[in-house]
Amino acid sequence: MPGPPATLLKAALPGMLLAVAVYANSLSNTFAYDDVHVVLDDPRIQDVRRLPETLTEPYWEGEYGKELGLWRPLTTLSFGLQYALVGPQPLLYHVVNVAAHAVVTGLAVVLLAHLMSLTTAALAGILFAVHPVHVEAVANVVGLAEMQSAVFFLLACIVAVRGGSRASWPRAAAIGGLYLLAFGTKESAVTLPGIVFLLDAARRRLTVSDLADYVRDRWNVYALLVVVAGGIIAMRLAVLGSVAAPFGPVGADLLAEVPRIYTLSEIWSHYVRLMVFPLDLSADYSPNVIPVSLGWSPANLTGLLLVLAILGGTLAAWRRPSLRPDTVSARIAAFGVLWFLITISPVSNVAFIAGVLLAERTLYLPSVGIVAAFAWVLVRLYRNRPRVAALVVALVVILGSVRTWARNPSWKDNDTVFGTLLADYPYSGRAQWSLADQFFRLGDTSQGLLTYRAAVGILGPHYMLIAEIAKKLIAADELRSAEVLLEYAYRDFPEFSVAPGLIAVVHSERGDAVETELWARRALAIEDEDPVRQHLLAWALTEQGRWVEAGVARRAAIASGEGDHWQQWASLANIEAEAGDTARVRAALDSARVKAVGEGGIEYIEALYTTLLGDPLRDSTLLTSPQPPDTVAPGSVPSGSAPGR
Repeated sequence: MPGPPATLLKAALPGMLLAVAVYANSLSNTFAYDDVHVVLDDPRIQDVRRLPETLTEPYWEGEYGKELGLWRPLTTLSFGLQYALVGPQPLLYHVVNVAAHAVVTGLAVVLLAHLMSLTTAALAGILFAVHPVHVEAVANVVGLAEMQSAVFFLLACIVAVRGGSRASWPRAAAIGGLYLLAFGTKESAVTLPGIVFLLDAARRRLTVSDLADYVRDRWNVYALLVVVAGGIIAMRLAVLGSVAAPFGPVGADLLAEVPRIYTLSEIWSHYVRLMVFPLDLSADYSPNVIPVSLGWSPANLTGLLLVLAILGGTLAAWRRPSLRPDTVSARIAAFGVLWFLITISPVSNVAFIAGVLLAERTLYLPSVGIVAAFAWVLVRLYRNRPRVAALVVALVVILGSVRTWARNPSWKDNDTVFGTLLADYPYSGRAQWSLADQFFRLGDTSQGLLTYRAAVGILGPHYMLIAEIAKKLIAADELRSAEVLLEYAYRDFPEFSVAPGLIAVVHSERGDAVETELWARRALAIEDEDPVRQHLLAWALTEQGRWVEAGVARRAAIASGEGDHWQQWASLANIEAEAGDTARVRAALDSARVKAVGEGGIEYIEALYTTLLGDPLRDSTLLTSPQPPDTVAPGSVPSGSAPGR
């Protein structure tokens, strides 16, 4: 055992305090990138009563919810609880992130203290606390998923190593419960069973002949881990319709058709660079930051040779004595590399195509192994060259802290994130995409379209990019161009609902009720709970005089989330009047009246009472100054930019 709790806390405290200190300036950040959609634009987290919905719905609300392949109910729950406390004020979210990073740092020290000396573990914690590659996870609100999952993951590991060789049922249940929490927070926690085996193997010399005894001692742990993993995967299938994301990395769809080794070799060189020399950081690693390669080049050959050398060193180091807190075995370096390989595997694009080529936030948990290896190297250096080692440690900690502190403000808000990306990587596809969005916000349609063309040239006709361009074209009344792009996207991905839904918008803008109905029904056949498509269908059916069907569609739109808009109820009242159902007309108008209080629609509804029922509204307490009612355009385009991650 590494020592009593007080001793462990004393070893962990320097790293935890540094973790808070180097991220203190991130507390002034607001919401950036995916924060906007996940926190500010998700109605589910803004009403505590709706939080249970997240158990059975995708992490990403609205468009691309299922297509992104993310289901993180505990992460959404965390954001919902924070929103209940402070609403859209960003300070608490960033305080929670910084505190979570400090907790993860402390837990990493406690875990590593079971494998190496307390001094080495404490040094690893300090390196982890200040490593600049963690900025994206800590300084960006949605990075809480990485840290919250890491807390449960590391706690499960600590429970696993603190027991004897034979796991009791209470200990196995604790590991399984923590696995459920980690996996329910972020899907990369699926790797815990592999890490439990790695921890056991690192602390003893397991051979093939030992496996039978090992399984007998640990079978209950692995049985519960399998049950939990099976349950989570079954839920993902039920919620998302797939285990992994149907979308590949933006701009890298070609990876599904060509040998991935060429591109992966270059990604591996970036892993090494970011872990060893994290000076050049980026919010995005899509093409052209990392190109999709079709053959060997100096860059990917270097990556391949580097990885082969590291793996060779790992194999040699693994043959050294098993890990114990009273030793400084070279095996810790091998353990660190293997920890990294196991925990990065869900997003490595090796076994299957992941949603990103590389993202700095995904290196958060894997870096625990790398800082353990670095700490071992520095301790070994101290034994032979203490002054040199002290100087190296001081430089690493100071430079890492300065780089982290300087990088934190780059995640202040969307303008800062994309401005930094444009300054650092103006030739990247994502940078061109965001620049085109900016041109459209400024009203420069022609330049925006030219820049979108550049983005498509780099990223290819990615579904989300095509859909975003089509939205801008619809807003600019370039309906034919939008239709051509959307039909292309629909042909390539007929299983996704965004393109047919937007084609319905195009036809509604033209006033073509028949085609609007056709495409709205196609979209709803894929995703039947979208209120905008139900609204489009109701409009199309109303225009065709099919009142009963229009009433069904309008009520479906209301049930799907449009019920807070009084215009929907007013429209339903008109439909029910045409259908001849007076009782339903009155009920719809009563609902419209309740929703319209304070929104300037009472006068309009009073006129409807008179027109449809011959019974004017008499409740003078509800009358407000007359204002034109907000109209619900049949072709309203869903707002919001495409998801970053």
